[in-house]
Order: sequence, then structure tokens, then C-alpha cells
Amino acid sequence: MNRTKVAVIGSGNIGTDLMIKIMRTAHHLEMGVMVGIDPASDGLARAARLGFETTAEGVDGLLESPLIDEIGIVFDATSARAHQDNDAKLRPLGIRVIDLTPAAIGPYVVPAVNLDEHLDAPNVNMVTCGGQATIPIVAAISRVAPVAYAEIVASIASRSAGPGTRANIDEFTETTSEAIVRVGGARRGKAIIILNPAEPPLMMRDTVFALVALPGGEAAEEAKERITDSVRAMVAEVSAYVPGYRMVQDVQITAIPDDQPVGTLLTEDTTARPTHQVSVFLEVEGAGMYLPAYAGNLDIMTSAAVRMAEKIAEKGAVKGAEKGAEKGAVKDAGKGAARGAVKDAVKDAVTTTPVKEAVK
Repeated sequence: MNRTKVAVIGSGNIGTDLMIKIMRTAHHLEMGVMVGIDPASDGLARAARLGFETTAEGVDGLLESPLIDEIGIVFDATSARAHQDNDAKLRPLGIRVIDLTPAAIGPYVVPAVNLDEHLDAPNVNMVTCGGQATIPIVAAISRVAPVAYAEIVASIASRSAGPGTRANIDEFTETTSEAIVRVGGARRGKAIIILNPAEPPLMMRDTVFALVALPGGEAAEEAKERITDSVRAMVAEVSAYVPGYRMVQDVQITAIPDDQPVGTLLTEDTTARPTHQVSVFLEVEGAGMYLPAYAGNLDIMTSAAVRMAEKIAEKGAVKGAEKGAEKGAVKDAGKGAARGAVKDAVKDAVTTTPVKEAVK
């Protein structure tokens, strides 16, 4: 079986876990290069011990790698700011990029909801850990009843929040809120993240609140059953690639009292007042391949990213000819002078990532 060779940018916790998952679980991917900026990072050391090529020169080091012509997919596990520079340098080469930062340059992908929709996109964004855990639930509810408003709360262990996560709190809330609407199907979305300092660290917990308008009488009871069944089915679908994903109690659907104000939560063009609140409580336990079990927030991101990359590689949607007239010219030239010219042009056009802290 032909496998697509990949590179991982970011040699911190997420990048290292990605490398381990690719080695242990991927059927269509092959680890190629681990990229970082800290020569002393554990991720680079582990990759070297495992026999993979490494570079501590960031994306520029990847561009100089003798394997660059074989790389079909790059995972970016740095930060929103760094990803903008990395994508600009990689895109002229026709390499597919899977973005694990909140930069949201490409379309949002939540595998359980829209895995097949963006297989040809040059760059896809995996939203956030909170988004990967909760947006499938919002989508499951919206398949049964229109969701006027959805609010998610993601609580993660403080120990599992690295410098990249902490630097991107604003991007987390903005990106997740937008994806709740675009992917989840809600008319309006809100996201909250909590860094829990408890010791010993607690596993990731997520809460989803959704306001829906249900019909009256017996039809309401039927709708409640359909919502519950839809949520249960979605949990099963997510747990197929994130085994530690589960509900901690059954779906709760309660009537909204007539005197309870909800207008401030709705968009101005919402016509039907929500009649019920749907509450779903989730827990995400990490697989423990590299990260501790409490770091479910990181595990769900890497699991979703590998799932997307596997689908892209399985379809063969890597280095597509329609995206790569320039890349095709490089190949026709024997991957020589033309490719070198592309790399030189990219380096001249885009400044090097300015901050070391950008890479986890």
C-alpha cells in the first residue's frame, strides 16, 4: 500500500502525539519529518531516536529538507500567528496543510460532521479542542430541530494547556463560536474555555447548551426522542476515532418557562422563540499514547487531524494537479532547479516566523 509521507511542524506535546498516532494507527500515512525551533525539545529528540528526519529551523528547515519533494501533507501544531507564515511558505509548493491552530485560514473540519466536504482544500482548519468535542453535538441536535442558540463550555486541566493554547485564548473563543454556526448549524454560537488548576488534573469536560423550538403536544415528545437518538448516534461516531469520548449522563431536554428572558441570546432575525433547552454533558479521556489520560483536549485534536489526513490520503487528494501547475512544472523539471526557485521565491516573499514562543 502506498502511504502519503507527512511532516509535523511543532515539536511540543501536540506535535509529538501526532507523530506517535501516525506511527501506531495510520493506514495511509507515513511519518517523514519533525519540525521545531527548539533543538532541545523532547519531540525532536524522540523523532530522531525513531529514525525520522528532524530540523530545529522551523518551516525554513523543512523547505531545505531532502524529503520535501516527498511530503504530501503537513500538520501545523504551532500557533495561529505562526501558522499564517507557515501556510504562506508551503502553499506555493502545493503541499496540503492541516491546521491545528485557531488561525482558520482554511475551512473548518469536524470529522464526524463534515469529513468529506473539504478533501480538496489546500488548507483545512481543525477548529479547537472544544470545537471538536462539542460541535458534533450541536450538529446532531440541529439535524432534528433548528438551533437558535448554542453555548459550549470546555473545561481542561491547566497542566494540559501549553504556551500555544494560552497564547490563543481569544482565537479559541472566536474560532469555536464561528464554527458552532458554520459547521454545527446553530444560528448563533458562544464558546467559553476554563483552565482548571485542580490537582490531580481532571479530564476534559464539555457542556453543550442548545435552545430549540419544538412543536407542541405529542409531537414535542417525539422530537425529544429524535434529538436524544441523534446525539447518542453522534457520540458513537466521534468515539470511533476518539475512544475516550463519551457522555457522562443522558441528554436533558427541559421546557423554557414563558417568563424566562432569552431574547438577548438570539439573532435579530430569529422569529420563533425557543421552547426547550437541550443540555449534553461530555468527558474526553486521552488515549495515553504520548500525552497523559487527562489531556483529552489535546488527544481529540490530534485524533481528528489524523482522521482528516487519512481520508485525504485514502482519496488520493494530495498534490492535486489542478492545484499545482507550478508544482507540476517542478516535478517535470526533475524536482530540481524549478523547485529550488519556488523555495527561494517563498523565502523572499515571506518573513521568517518571528517568535520562538509560537511553536509549542
